[in-house]
Amino acid sequence: MTTSSRSPVPFKSLIAVAIGGLALSACATTPMGGAAVGPAVFNADDFAWSARAGQASIEGRVAFVQDGRAFQCAGNVGLIPDTRYTRARIDRLYGASDRAAVPAAVVRARSAGEQGADYRSFERAEPCAEGGFRFSNLPDGSWFLIAPVKADDDVMVLMRRVQTRGGRAVNVTLGG
Repeated sequence: MTTSSRSPVPFKSLIAVAIGGLALSACATTPMGGAAVGPAVFNADDFAWSARAGQASIEGRVAFVQDGRAFQCAGNVGLIPDTRYTRARIDRLYGASDRAAVPAAVVRARSAGEQGADYRSFERAEPCAEGGFRFSNLPDGSWFLIAPVKADDDVMVLMRRVQTRGGRAVNVTLGG
């Protein structure tokens, strides 16, 4: 009979290793936007609704504070129609399609693919004056608000999806 010089590995240690492996595999990354799906294709017809005049408006203000620092508007606030194409782009750039606050450098470093030829013609922009902005004459629909904000040398980009309905004004606080 031969005796092994190795001591047997306790069963509890094996379980701990297995649980640790499962925990690490849960941290594995997936492509931005979840499951690997082909990119949405730009189609101007999907944007047609957003070019119509309407009676709705979006009145907003910026109130973003991080690490005790208040961020201020740093330029124009953008308004982009919510379509399959823009939702895919927003999800890739901001990691979400409802709301986000992401460092501008991170947004610039992410790839959302080439923009469609007419994509920019459907974007709207308004200045952010004294922390507020307003978009008027909007049709009812879903939109993405995009606002760069700054505190010292830190620049963040705030994104939020907003719904206009019934020709009414929607009040929005970005970062709040």
